[in-house]
Amino acid sequence: MVSSIANSLGFGSGIDIKQLVTDLSNASREPKITRLSTLTQQNQSRISALAQARADLEGFADSLSQMIDDGALRSTPSVSNDSILGANARAGLHADSFAATVVVNQLARAQTTYSGIVADRAAPIGTGTMTLTVGGVAKTITIDGSNDSLDGLAKAINASGSGVTASIVADDGGYRIILKGATGAAGGFTLTADAGSDPALSSFAYGGGGGGMTLGQSAANAEFTIDGVAFSRASNIVDDVVPGLSLTLKKAAPGEPVDIGASRPLDMIRQTVGDFVAVYNQMKASLQSASSLSGSTASLRELERELAGLVSKVLTSDSGSGITRLTDIGISTTKDGLLKLDNAALEKALEKDAGAVEALFNPRRDATHTTETDPGIAFALDAIRDKAIAKNGVIDRISTALSDRSKSLADQLDKVEKREETYRARLEKQYGSLDAKLAALKATQSYLEQQIEIWNNQYKS
Repeated sequence: MVSSIANSLGFGSGIDIKQLVTDLSNASREPKITRLSTLTQQNQSRISALAQARADLEGFADSLSQMIDDGALRSTPSVSNDSILGANARAGLHADSFAATVVVNQLARAQTTYSGIVADRAAPIGTGTMTLTVGGVAKTITIDGSNDSLDGLAKAINASGSGVTASIVADDGGYRIILKGATGAAGGFTLTADAGSDPALSSFAYGGGGGGMTLGQSAANAEFTIDGVAFSRASNIVDDVVPGLSLTLKKAAPGEPVDIGASRPLDMIRQTVGDFVAVYNQMKASLQSASSLSGSTASLRELERELAGLVSKVLTSDSGSGITRLTDIGISTTKDGLLKLDNAALEKALEKDAGAVEALFNPRRDATHTTETDPGIAFALDAIRDKAIAKNGVIDRISTALSDRSKSLADQLDKVEKREETYRARLEKQYGSLDAKLAALKATQSYLEQQIEIWNNQYKS
């Protein structure tokens, strides 16, 4: 009977308390850690997918904008004599119908005047006030004991805000002051010594009936004709005459016509349309991959819908050809949400109005063609990107949610580890006490077995 009781208590079974505690603590810890590790891995997958989707979106928008800014999709102007005239394309040049003849009769000039030679630029020149007048606006130039020198006069003129600049130059063993106004007839100026000023200051005056300064060059506007129509501008860089074209007048050449025209980069447009479809589909795939994951990334479908709307969005004003959307040049959406290009439709659109096709990527910009009326594909894509990554935008919201989730899971894992460490310590204490009790019981068992053996032997005797 005693042997039966001892066996049921496990006496002599060799219980490994250390292994028992390890097995019990692992049985409690591992399911919890496995669950949290799985959730953490899933959350990290969402973070990685979102990061890839954002990178693809930003890369797509940035590369398209850069290509347009670099002029790769812009019509290229040409000139028959680039020593007289230069031309650079801006957004909106219509190359198909553009051609003109320019005659540069006169370049725009700035007025310059210069003084006689002064031996020492720091020597006194006289005190008093002078009046510098530009376009009817007068500025007072004061020369006193603090700035009574050629250097002081130059600094006072430069600080006047008149638009006239003063420079000191070395010349024939001495120094001159040279004054230069703004380019154009309106930049002409006079500098007169006021009544009561030191008479010596008149040596640095010009205009108003006297003065010792010499006129080096008079102010003048650029004078030119475009197809016989006369124009006058204050600058030799003319941006406001030919839509989409900046003219640089280099040399006056009356009677020498310069022909200007432009050509459109049709091959680059074709390639860009195809590249747009391919890169869009790559970006779309990364968005679909991210939004297919359960959890907060599912709200990326909001961004997917906005991108899908690009295909049918009006990107330019109607040119008369009806080409204002990507659908008008052969781009359509498949049932999977991807884009496909009908090359035959693209060629038909280019043949019909290549300028309107170019305008989808490189829209006209002037008083009536703005980012509202003619956003162009790059601006429209930039707007979607900026909205998505802005504070509280869809990507920002998801990123914040995933980051918070990551922190929460890390905190939960830390708490589980601490609880399980406490649980293991409790098990070690409990089973350590049990181990001690079992040892005591085993000692008692041995004693009892000895006594029983003695009693049995006595009884036999």
